[in-house]
Amino acid sequence: MTQTRSQWGSRLGFIMAAAGSAVGLGNIWKFPYMTGENGGGAFLVLYMICIVVFGLSLVIAELLIGRMAQKTPVAAFRETAGRGWSVVGGLAILTAFVILSFYIVVAGWTLAYTVFEATGSLSTMNSEALSATFKQLTGNPWQPVGYAGLFMLVCVAVVISGIGSGIERASKLLMPILFVLLVVLVVRAVTLPGAQAGIAFFIVPDFSKVTSDTVVAAIGQAFFSLSLGMGAMVTYGSYLSRERNLPVDALAVVGLDTLIAVLAGFMVLPAMFAAGLEPGDGGAGTTFLVLPAVFEAMPAGSLFGFVFFVLLAVAALTSAISLLEAVVCYLTDEFRIGRVAATVGTAVACLLLAIPSSLSFGPLAKHTLFGQKFFDLLDYVTTWIALPVGGILTALCVGWVLGPRAVTALTNQGRLAAPWAGVWLFVLRFIAPVGIGWILIQGLIK
Repeated sequence: MTQTRSQWGSRLGFIMAAAGSAVGLGNIWKFPYMTGENGGGAFLVLYMICIVVFGLSLVIAELLIGRMAQKTPVAAFRETAGRGWSVVGGLAILTAFVILSFYIVVAGWTLAYTVFEATGSLSTMNSEALSATFKQLTGNPWQPVGYAGLFMLVCVAVVISGIGSGIERASKLLMPILFVLLVVLVVRAVTLPGAQAGIAFFIVPDFSKVTSDTVVAAIGQAFFSLSLGMGAMVTYGSYLSRERNLPVDALAVVGLDTLIAVLAGFMVLPAMFAAGLEPGDGGAGTTFLVLPAVFEAMPAGSLFGFVFFVLLAVAALTSAISLLEAVVCYLTDEFRIGRVAATVGTAVACLLLAIPSSLSFGPLAKHTLFGQKFFDLLDYVTTWIALPVGGILTALCVGWVLGPRAVTALTNQGRLAAPWAGVWLFVLRFIAPVGIGWILIQGLIK
């Protein structure tokens, strides 16, 4: 029996959903501290170049594979490139599931801090007290798991309703909310006394600070911030009509993702300079260890802190929805499992895997696998190995195996001018594999 595949109800709905998939903690949490640690404006310039060269090309490639097959990533690679290539889709689905399992742990922390800010419990804390609060939260055996479960419950409520009534409707609501909250915080940050130094640090490039590590960081941030290699874009592309102008839609998605990352930089870095902090202070812990103190130093700081963590939670939700949908789509398409059962089953399994990730900051902190905590091991394997391998294989598949067929699909159905399609194919064949391969090598060295 042939099933009619769901499709996006509107172009806006698809762009909001796909941009929401790309926009997540990587944009709002990771991008500002990566910029701070890698020289400010010079990193921003390199990041922009990498977004255009690597990011846009691979977003088009993943969306195209999904649209050509109108199926889940495993079946899409199998039908467009041959049975052996289905392993690329399988790797993407597995990666999405594993990432979601520890992503919801961090998302749970954002919910906890939203509560902290709402109750004013952070308002009188100095840096040492903030550090103690974070350690107390993450070290608790059950509280973070409870917040992760609550976050997952919201994801389930959206995904279980399907593409049109669930994901598209939620994305049309959440993405404008995210943008408005971000703009409010940016305006507040750039108008703080002393913020001008942070603005200059962010937008004025100093290329004397650029090293090989800076370039690797820029490529990695561009690749990871767009949800590439996780099956999400292939899955969302499978719900696209063949009449859509795919390159233009992909450009809109990448543009929105980049805009929100840049706005996040304008939100965090000027605020840190205004508070007398160095741009690299806090590192990956900037969000939970440093920024609450920055917000509390502002007039109405608790309000802006609350808005910030709501913003983080919304960003996390839009990405998590796409990861859950990638797995659910695979189960419903390949095994004919009902959407409700597939969604609930995936969520339960994911939450079970999230428990040891969460406990690795508390009761299991001294227990390691291959010298790493369980959370760190999952993060390392997916971020530095699985995603780059998937990205390289996707580029090679579309660039060399599909090749002319992919160009035809873009020039005929996508209405992309032939010379630009040739440039796109060249990037996939030669430039993207080298750039992403560099990330993989750095990961293996780590």
